[in-house]
Amino acid sequence: MPETMDELGPVDWLVVEFPGPDFGKGQIAPFLEDLVNRELVRVLDMVFLRKTMDGTLETAEISDLDPSELGAVRMAEADLAMVLSEQDVMDLAETIEPGHSAAVLVWENQWAAPFGAAVRKAGGQLVASGRIPTQAVIAAFQADADAEAGAQLAEGMKEGA
Repeated sequence: MPETMDELGPVDWLVVEFPGPDFGKGQIAPFLEDLVNRELVRVLDMVFLRKTMDGTLETAEISDLDPSELGAVRMAEADLAMVLSEQDVMDLAETIEPGHSAAVLVWENQWAAPFGAAVRKAGGQLVASGRIPTQAVIAAFQADADAEAGAQLAEGMKEGA
């Protein structure tokens, strides 16, 4: 953990769902490990969920899972802060479809910690924050490209008339 709480970067969380009982078949763990090794993020909590077809929830911590399911993610186990409460996990589990599995990840954005510390030392505080879903950004870029293509087509028709 940071030496002082003033050095803590922004903290985010996400739930990633996978079809079936596997947690991404070990394909995601190397990317998370790379982010941790480069000190861009610090994993604060990680919980794995499986929902059976009848809706029964099974929860697991890193130590409960087979190493083949996690790949290199096991390295984070010693440093976890366990920020999620049991109620948090139950609430997040509502988002998972029956027959699917999910990983819940809470991380500190270490790359932003110096900026956050500078803001706090200057007397500032975070008053709003948000995230734009990747799908929405892709759709906006596509809409802009479509509009530009339409404008070029209209201009070409105008010049040809």
